[in-house]
Amino acid sequence: MPRTARVVAVAVAAALSLAGCGASGSGSPAAGSSGVTGAITVFAAASLTETFTELGRDFEAAHPGTAVKFNFAGSSALARQINQGAPADVFASASPANMRQVTDTGAVTATPTTFVRNELRIVVPRGNPAGITGLADFAEAETKIALCAEQVPCGAAAKKAFEAAGVTPRPDTLEQDVKAVLTKVRLGEVDAALVYATDVEAAGDEVEGIGFPEAEEAVNDYPIAPLAKAPNAAGARAFVDHVLSDRGRAVLTEAGFLAP
Repeated sequence: MPRTARVVAVAVAAALSLAGCGASGSGSPAAGSSGVTGAITVFAAASLTETFTELGRDFEAAHPGTAVKFNFAGSSALARQINQGAPADVFASASPANMRQVTDTGAVTATPTTFVRNELRIVVPRGNPAGITGLADFAEAETKIALCAEQVPCGAAAKKAFEAAGVTPRPDTLEQDVKAVLTKVRLGEVDAALVYATDVEAAGDEVEGIGFPEAEEAVNDYPIAPLAKAPNAAGARAFVDHVLSDRGRAVLTEAGFLAP
């Protein structure tokens, strides 16, 4: 082959090789990547702490270059923070009422999706030293009781359950989120409390859960939505999709959440 022809052939081969590297090398998104990058801030109900933390790790693994940051608290407090301008991408509430607080102000313009449901359980310290058997025990003066405040979804649900049972509780403390209530039980500071079934599951052997029939009268729906002014709009949509995916539903169901 003449020298000029050989030079041209080598140049063409080199160009083709570089093109192949550009299509699959480290400088391009991996196959199947959505192209989503950056921080994604999720405001989520306290009862979602364990499951969303796991889903956040899953999401980061599936979307290299992302970092999911969570703010877990009572849904009423989160709604208030969002309406006051706190920067966030996603809101996952333990109650449609608290989601409405942000849709009414225009902070959420997409239609929220109910992704799970949750119901209450009586929770007592391991061994149930006070011998709690049902909601009637919450009316006894000598029983130390912790409940969520009524403006918090678990407190609103507890109110419905007590009304259905015809019981007037006598709480010794009212907390601003369900994890704070659970902590009182775990530390043995109270004899009993009402939390979600998923919180009992997450606490493991540290506590015991007691079912009661009136729980069916107070099941909470959990809606999720991207925020209208999300700093990372693409990331917000992708994280919501992840929660609604088969993997998301599997993690939530395993934790004790009910299907919507």
